[in-house]
Amino acid sequence: MRARLDTAALPEFAGLPERLVLAGEPRSARTARKFAREYLLHHEPDAIDAYVVTIELVTSELVTNAVRYGTEPGDTLALTLVSLYGRTRIEVRDPVRRRPHARPESGNRGRGRGLLILDKLCHWGVDDAAFGKTVWAEVSAP
Repeated sequence: MRARLDTAALPEFAGLPERLVLAGEPRSARTARKFAREYLLHHEPDAIDAYVVTIELVTSELVTNAVRYGTEPGDTLALTLVSLYGRTRIEVRDPVRRRPHARPESGNRGRGRGLLILDKLCHWGVDDAAFGKTVWAEVSAP
């Protein structure tokens, strides 16, 4: 089944730029998912649902980790997407140099599974930036 572009959501992301600056707040993960979906469907209109959902999930995990571990109150982070020929690169840049590392899963906190999810869905890594770091992931269409 092919995913469809929600044209009603487009005014929020006028022109569908490849970069979106987000507040370092938990609600930014939802905005990032929506942006990723609309961006992907604009640039890869024939994308199948499973690919779109994977991009949304990977984007959400990267942004959630950046908010939890890579920002402090008042900080922002940048989400960049590039998609071409069934391959999408997702980058999240935050102002903290500390690199992500696997943490024990915690059912009580509902945390500790993000990097495990990334390991299953994509190829990912971390690059140092002038002020902070960029965590990136690459996802290929099935």
